[in-house]
Amino acid sequence: MLELHISEYCGGYVNISKNSNILFKCAYLKDMETISFKPKQVTKHFLSVLPRRAQDVLVKRYGLGTETKKMTLESIGESYDITRERVRQIENFALAAIRKSDAFKEEQPAFEDLRAHMISLGGVVPEQAFLSEVVSDKSTQNHVHFLLVLGDFFVKHKEDDEFAHRWSADPETREKVEGSLRKLYSALSNEELLEESKMIETFLNHLKDVNEEYKNEEILRRWLSISKKIGRNPLGEWGVADSPNVNARGIRDYAFLVLRKHGSPMHFTEVANAISEHFDKRAHVATTHNELIKDKRFVLVGRGLYALSEWGYSAGVVRDVISDVLKKNGPLTREDIVEKVLRERYVKPNTILVNLQNPRYFKKDKEGRYAVAS
Repeated sequence: MLELHISEYCGGYVNISKNSNILFKCAYLKDMETISFKPKQVTKHFLSVLPRRAQDVLVKRYGLGTETKKMTLESIGESYDITRERVRQIENFALAAIRKSDAFKEEQPAFEDLRAHMISLGGVVPEQAFLSEVVSDKSTQNHVHFLLVLGDFFVKHKEDDEFAHRWSADPETREKVEGSLRKLYSALSNEELLEESKMIETFLNHLKDVNEEYKNEEILRRWLSISKKIGRNPLGEWGVADSPNVNARGIRDYAFLVLRKHGSPMHFTEVANAISEHFDKRAHVATTHNELIKDKRFVLVGRGLYALSEWGYSAGVVRDVISDVLKKNGPLTREDIVEKVLRERYVKPNTILVNLQNPRYFKKDKEGRYAVAS
């Protein structure tokens, strides 16, 4: 039966199979930004039990030396003039030798510490997010990653079409989280965008039988980041990851997001400035204006003012808007026409009245109401 030593902050051993809640709470008592051991010292202890070449292969493979870049099997093989398969054999032998060594038994508190930390972060975590939570230094992160590979408590789940690289120390929770993320994605339309609070609330509705201690915004946000199907745009809104609303690919998409976020018509110069501010993209005013003109998602509603067509605005010049209003409502008084057109266009009332006087397009009946000319 597996036990976890957490005497540093709980004063004893906890049976994981029966006291996961206690384990979780105890882990939270630990400083979330630190660990109680020095990863480089632990890996140095492990490497000392190996022959020279096996040490060198692990150092290069996991970036454990002064060079933090991890080398491929091929590149390591070239340096020794051996095949990549032979390098893999040496790596596997070295890992197995460490796990069988006395050093491995002596350093168990380090693995226990890492496991408690992973449980406190949700039990299943994106790889890079976890490494960054444990230590900020890239070199030391490589050593922590090496310990995850060695440790019996941890399972690595490789990146696939649905999820990013992730590690778990709680297999049952991992299955529930990934199942819930699949349900969440399938319920989203390609155009849908949700504020983060709403996305978290929706995600919670799909989570079943997950430890209540995990249900806080920080952990839920971290779990959301595991999914490759769901993403967040620079404005903090969530949706389908490959939709233009999340993965904006050009000025038109950026403009759409800016206007949607603003919630009301904007001048094209304001749109360009907002794109530069929110997306760290230099948006030329003229280019932005041209893109707004070309895209049917945008409607000109005033002099240089654009709105989203999904808001119900009609395309066309003022005369076209008047025609649409009359076709929809039938004959109307001058006052009613002005009122309804002003809902569609940011123009002066006199502009509407001037257009009404054109007999080619509009006619006036005996009651003083206007209709579309035949």
